[in-house]
Amino acid sequence: MSETTLNVRASGFSFDKGPAAVTAILFVIVAVLIAQAVDIHQAVLYGLGGLLGIALYHASFGFTGGWRRFSVEKRGRAMRAQLLMIGVAAAAFIPLLAIGAPLGSPIVGAVAPVGVSVLVGAFMFGLGMQLGGGCGSGTLFTVGGGSARMLLTLAFFIIGAVIGTAHLPMWLELPSLPAMSLGAEFGIWGGLGMTFAGLALIALITVWVEKRAHGSIEAAPAAPRAGFARLLHGPWPMVGTGVLLAGLNVATLLSAGHPWSITFGFGLWGAKIAQGIGIPVETWEFWNWAGPAKALSNSVLADNTSVMNFGIVIGAALAASLAGKFAPKVKVPFASLLAAAIGGILMGYGARLAFGCNIGAFFSGIASGSVHGWLWFVAAFAGSWIGIALRPVFGMDGFKKS
Repeated sequence: MSETTLNVRASGFSFDKGPAAVTAILFVIVAVLIAQAVDIHQAVLYGLGGLLGIALYHASFGFTGGWRRFSVEKRGRAMRAQLLMIGVAAAAFIPLLAIGAPLGSPIVGAVAPVGVSVLVGAFMFGLGMQLGGGCGSGTLFTVGGGSARMLLTLAFFIIGAVIGTAHLPMWLELPSLPAMSLGAEFGIWGGLGMTFAGLALIALITVWVEKRAHGSIEAAPAAPRAGFARLLHGPWPMVGTGVLLAGLNVATLLSAGHPWSITFGFGLWGAKIAQGIGIPVETWEFWNWAGPAKALSNSVLADNTSVMNFGIVIGAALAASLAGKFAPKVKVPFASLLAAAIGGILMGYGARLAFGCNIGAFFSGIASGSVHGWLWFVAAFAGSWIGIALRPVFGMDGFKKS
């Protein structure tokens, strides 16, 4: 055991003193900088991102692995936890969005048009996340945990997102239906009923598939530790973490005025970098729309999505350090790095076309009652299936394990 690792035998866990101290100090410093540069409200959003990062890391709550496990092993426990999370969030989102300004400030849902761009973009994202090794949220919390491979995925995710901003206006000229909200179209109870019914149907399908393959559904594994040790070291229960993530998304909706999203921040970071090297992204149509233009002209610290993303990364790093698992890995096979780059590009580009990733379009979209969230799920799952089939080409496990 290294000198930087402190054993706490009475509590049943160990943590990395050096990384834990650095990340804790960094977390506080960034919060102070955001509060001074913008305001305390923005620092609160950053704090919510930190809590999301801690929860995501301790439960390993990524969509990529859960979808792959269901496709390959016919085990749906992770997918059902995701569906429960969306349902809990929807129970709050749809009534709150119907009120419009529950705390005095207006709120809006993650509602977007239903068209070709969503269909193609979501398919690309689903394929990309299996090659990249993580979804939007998964990429951030694994980068925070010290994964060098996922850092590469993130870099190309950003590149793909910027390219997507250049092409989105063209894609929006293709056939599309207007943005549709189940809550707005059918009322609160109708919207909730249709959302719950759709989520329940998918959950029942996963149960049927799992029972057909294995005879019974998989029980949650016994926790290796309990109490405070489990809180700091993990693993956190998947269902409980899903409910917590739903609650944090509701808090985000009320604090930011919109649900949790991730990938707009990636496009903004890339656009800022592009400007810095002389690419005139400010002349592109996308960056002349009101919201993007405002974000591009301001500091990234003024962007809600960006500060929450920063919080997720640093929060996950803190969680990994306290768990004694912060372990940067630098030796990655070239084929795997190539898959990460391709997957990142596909996710970044696809998320921009589809108005979000697994968080902004799937989680927040369906919870908002948006029909585009359902189309996103179907297309992304199909893309994920293809991505799983392609993983062995890059030396990764897929349907046929080597």
